[in-house]
Amino acid sequence: MERLDEESRKGYTKQVIETIVDNNMNNFRELFFDLHPTDQIDILNSVTKKQRVIIYKYVKPEEFAEIFQGLELEKQKQYIAEVQQNYAIDVINNMPYDDVADFLAELPETSKELYLSQMDKEEAQEVIHLLKYEDQTAGAIMTTEFVSVSSTETVRNVMERLRHEAPEAETIYYIYVIDTQLKLVGVVSLRDLIISPLDEKIEEVMLSRVKSVETHTDQEEVARIMKKYDFLAVPVTAQGMLVGIVTIDDIMDVVDEETEEDFGEISAVRGSLDTTISSFSAAKKRSPWIIMLMFLGLITAGVIGGFEDTLEEVILLAAFIPLIMDSAGNTGTQALAVVVRGLAIGTVDRSSIGKMLKREFGTGIMLGLICAITLLIIVPVVYPEGGLWLAGIVGVSLFFTLSISTMVGATVPLIINKLKIDPAVASGPFITTINDIMGLLIYFSIATALLDYLPK
Repeated sequence: MERLDEESRKGYTKQVIETIVDNNMNNFRELFFDLHPTDQIDILNSVTKKQRVIIYKYVKPEEFAEIFQGLELEKQKQYIAEVQQNYAIDVINNMPYDDVADFLAELPETSKELYLSQMDKEEAQEVIHLLKYEDQTAGAIMTTEFVSVSSTETVRNVMERLRHEAPEAETIYYIYVIDTQLKLVGVVSLRDLIISPLDEKIEEVMLSRVKSVETHTDQEEVARIMKKYDFLAVPVTAQGMLVGIVTIDDIMDVVDEETEEDFGEISAVRGSLDTTISSFSAAKKRSPWIIMLMFLGLITAGVIGGFEDTLEEVILLAAFIPLIMDSAGNTGTQALAVVVRGLAIGTVDRSSIGKMLKREFGTGIMLGLICAITLLIIVPVVYPEGGLWLAGIVGVSLFFTLSISTMVGATVPLIINKLKIDPAVASGPFITTINDIMGLLIYFSIATALLDYLPK
């Protein structure tokens, strides 16, 4: 099975398309199934609907199932609608239960029930069981296709069982050991099985201290555990009973999903990151944030309006409004990114919050000092009519603004996280607007207090 680079893929795709045009099924299958499934997906996505219909004739449902489970959800919906219903059912019957559950969970209720009613009864029950778990939990992303053994079995017996059960399992790198009540009591790796004497019992080979998660464990927490322990799979239990496993490929999908979600929250574009959606859909998803930020912007305008007399006295003060606002927003967003990332990967917890806030406040002070000193040098040169007093007002204002902005950027996501809300909702634009308001209040308050010292 070959994995192609970009240049080779283009040439290979051309050859595959030529076999479709020529209606040469044998050459198509020879070329197509010599590829890695990822490259097969790329070819499927690059051909026309008419050409895909021919591919469906050349590829058996059980073969297409492996390709189908690697497709993006929107592509799955598109392609499943292009095949005959019997073909679609056969494809779904040949997919792992967790992949079927993920696909059906995104379909309308009527379509979901239609597929379930026509699936193999036993497989349908497994999928229904998975669909009952709350979204974004270990139960929702686990698979029930795993190998479990008894501690009293011998290595020989287990190795023989693997020959028969491995094709149906999601992974066999870990074999889980259960007791008569189906409770998880140990785990043994495939490596340990291979190097152990055949007559040795599993209880003598297994590790009894097993790291597991509950069905209700959040998927982000599962990802953190698997990263921390370098697991390829982690067992999922319900009241101690082994009910499934979460594999590394599922966790990679979770990481992508959570990263996209957090990025969308921080940039206030949640739900509209998909470049395939229409302009109308993207605008509909972004508009609530934009409208909210617009109203916050009116507060900013109100702050400036409240110091109208100060601006009339020294119009030069207006030149530094963008500098104050941009600097406040930028430092706040930087602190926000640090905290949200720390919360996401688990490096920020109750014991480290104080240290982290102290560091961010110290960072804000240092940034404020550096910027203030820079302005004290530059402003008298660029704006000689303002003199040292203007440079001092801008520099001191920026010092306090940056010191406070970093704390706002760091504390807001912590407060939101404490309220059991995703800390990423403390988005960059939101923090920026809040810091803009605070920065302007500091700037104009200092300028108003020292107005008599400024040249009119």
